[in-house]
Amino acid sequence: MARSIFPGYEHRLLPVGGETISVHVGGSGRPILLLHGYPQNHTTWLKVSEPLARDFTCVIADLPGYGASSIHADSPNHEGFSKRRMAALLSSAMKSLGYQAFSVMGHDRGARVAYRMALDHPDKIRSVVIIEVIPTGDMWEAFNAEMAMKAYHWPFLAQPSPLPETLIAADPMFYLDWTLRSWTKENSLDVFDSRSLESYRKQMSDPRRVHAMCKDYRAGASVDRRLDLADKSSGARISAPLLFVWSKHGFPAATGDPLGLWQAWAATLSGAEIDSGHFMPEENPDALIGAALPFLTAG
Repeated sequence: MARSIFPGYEHRLLPVGGETISVHVGGSGRPILLLHGYPQNHTTWLKVSEPLARDFTCVIADLPGYGASSIHADSPNHEGFSKRRMAALLSSAMKSLGYQAFSVMGHDRGARVAYRMALDHPDKIRSVVIIEVIPTGDMWEAFNAEMAMKAYHWPFLAQPSPLPETLIAADPMFYLDWTLRSWTKENSLDVFDSRSLESYRKQMSDPRRVHAMCKDYRAGASVDRRLDLADKSSGARISAPLLFVWSKHGFPAATGDPLGLWQAWAATLSGAEIDSGHFMPEENPDALIGAALPFLTAG
């Protein structure tokens, strides 16, 4: 164990399935797993870790390939970075900590892992909070001109290696700062904690991590999409209570009815729209906690 960037938390590296999952653990009460998005890592949760830790034992993880978690040697079909595999690894990490059942809250890519975990491991998931995504298959189907302009990174990062890796490497800090700034409501980096911003920049300066992020999106365009379409066709539904939280100015809102899209996936669904850009845990953490905490404590 080592000291954590989160006050009162401990940093642990968990060996799971031949991989290493980096987690920060703190708080007390029922367990909840927190999963970040792109192009971020565990520091996404700096502004919400303290209020959540008053009621929950929080396990703040780095997704495989991100932060301090290990980078899998991907296969040609990208299954090594599928959300199914990530969900299995993170479920095993929670089990290694002694948690047989837990809640999960995910933002962006982490939300995709969270709902896949709820579909694949229903006996382990008590409740799910999904922040700022619609299901992957539905997202690809929503690609009209407006969505393509907003979410250009989906087809860009999914291009074959080494095209996106090479272009990002030309100026990784410009690419990162442009991405972060352009997805905020105020078009500003001021919403990010300086420690988070430093961590994101360090991560983006590592070509191995950039390659891992691209593999994450290649999986999203292939195996993740196929799994979603198969589940949708079969009528698979998430049995755990699901809270969907979306931004007035983010990607799901561009579909017109993001909550309606989740109705086909969740047996018990509630929703909340928040005035924020895409990075809700950092742009409007108070509103996020205000929506999520009553849902989680009632679950």
